[in-house]
Amino acid sequence: MTIASESVGARAHASEATRWGQLVFGIICMVMIANLQYGWTLFVNPIDDKYQWGRAAIQVAFTIFVVTETWLVPFEGYLIDRFGPKIMVCGSGFLVAIAWVINSVADSLALLYLAAAIGGIGAGVIYGASVGNALKWFPDRRGLAAGLTAAGFGAGSALTVVPIANMIQSGGYEAAFLWFGIGQGIIVIIFAMFLRAPQAGEVKAPAAPAVQQTQRDHSPTEVLRSAPFWVMYAMFVMVGTGGLMAVAQLAPIARDFKIDSMPVSIIGLTLPALTFALTIDRVLNGVCRPFFGWVSDQIGRENTMFIAFLAEGIGIYALYHYATDPFMFVILSGLVFFAWGEIYSLFPATCTDLYGRKFATTNYGMLYTAKGTASLLVPLANVLTAATGSWTAVFLVAAALNIIAAFMALLVLRPMRLRALGQG
Repeated sequence: MTIASESVGARAHASEATRWGQLVFGIICMVMIANLQYGWTLFVNPIDDKYQWGRAAIQVAFTIFVVTETWLVPFEGYLIDRFGPKIMVCGSGFLVAIAWVINSVADSLALLYLAAAIGGIGAGVIYGASVGNALKWFPDRRGLAAGLTAAGFGAGSALTVVPIANMIQSGGYEAAFLWFGIGQGIIVIIFAMFLRAPQAGEVKAPAAPAVQQTQRDHSPTEVLRSAPFWVMYAMFVMVGTGGLMAVAQLAPIARDFKIDSMPVSIIGLTLPALTFALTIDRVLNGVCRPFFGWVSDQIGRENTMFIAFLAEGIGIYALYHYATDPFMFVILSGLVFFAWGEIYSLFPATCTDLYGRKFATTNYGMLYTAKGTASLLVPLANVLTAATGSWTAVFLVAAALNIIAAFMALLVLRPMRLRALGQG
C-alpha cells in the first residue's frame, strides 16, 4: 500500500474528536473577529468627540465594513472551497490586525473608511471559512454546528466589552484599537494553521436526517436561478436590517435617551445601562445561535424562523415603548439580540440542506451578502431620526420587517423549499 492510499484510508472516517476539533478552531477564529462588528458602537462617540465628523459620517465606516465583509464572500468562498481554509484564514488574520492598527491612527474619514474595508475583507474570509467548514463537517447536526460557529461571532465580544470600554476611558480609543487589533489578529493566525476541510468520504451524510436534505450538490449558478434562494435573501435582508440597526445604534440611542450612564442592577450586579446592555446582548446574541440551530434540527427551519422573527419584531416594538427606562432598555435589547442572532445559524443550515455540501461556502456566501444589503439601511437610521426628530420610525419599520419575514417563513419559503427538494 502506498503512502497516499494509507492517507486516504486513514481519513475514510473522521473521528468525533477531529470533527469537534475543527469546529472549535473555527469558533476561536470567529471570537477574534467579533469586536470588529460588535465592539464598533463603543468607538463611535469617542471618535466623534475628538474629530466632530458627525455620527452619520462615522457610521459609514460600519457600513463599509459590513458591505466588504459580506459582498465579497461568494468570491472568497470559491477560493476557500478550492484551496481550503488554512491559507485564506491565515492571511485574513493579518488583515484584521492591520485594520484596527489603522483605526488607531486614523485622522481622516478616508483612513477610517480604508480600515473598515480592510477589516471587512479579512473578517469576511474568516467568517465564510469557519461557517462553511462547520456545515461540511456536520451534515448530521448542521443547525447546531452553524449556530455554535456563529455564536463565536455573536458572543465573542462579550468578554471584552468592559476591558475595551475601560481602555477607551483610561488610555483613549486609539490604544484600544491598537492593542486589541494586534492581539486578535495573532490569535486568528495561530488557530488558522489547524483548519482543514473534510476529505472526500471522510464525513458521511446522515442516513435519515430529521430535516430533509438534497441528495445532490447544486452549483452556485444553479442556486442563483432558484426561487427559494431569493426568498431567503429577501427575508435575510428584512430581519438583518433591524438587528444591524440595533448593533450600530445602541450606544447613540442610549445616549439620546439619557440612560447610557444610569445604573441598572440585575441579580446583584450593577453596571451602567449601556455597558450592561452591551454585555448581556453579546451573550444572548451568541447563545441564541446554537440554541435556535439545535431547535431547527428538531422542529424544522421555517418553524424556528417564525418563532424567532416574530419574537424579535415584538421585542423591537416593545423597546420603542420602554427604551427610556434603563432596566427595560437592558432587558428588551437583550430580547432583540436573542431573537436576531439566529439568522446566522438558520439561513446557512437551510441553504446547505437545500443546495448541498460541495459548494456550501460559496452558496451560503452568496446568501450572506444579504447582510451587506441590510447594512446599507443602517446609516438611514440616523437620517430618518434627524428628519423626524425621534427614533420612532426606525423602531416601527424594523419591527414590521421582522413580523412580515416571520409569516413569509411559513407561507412562502416552506412550500417552495419542499417543492424544490421534491424535484431534486
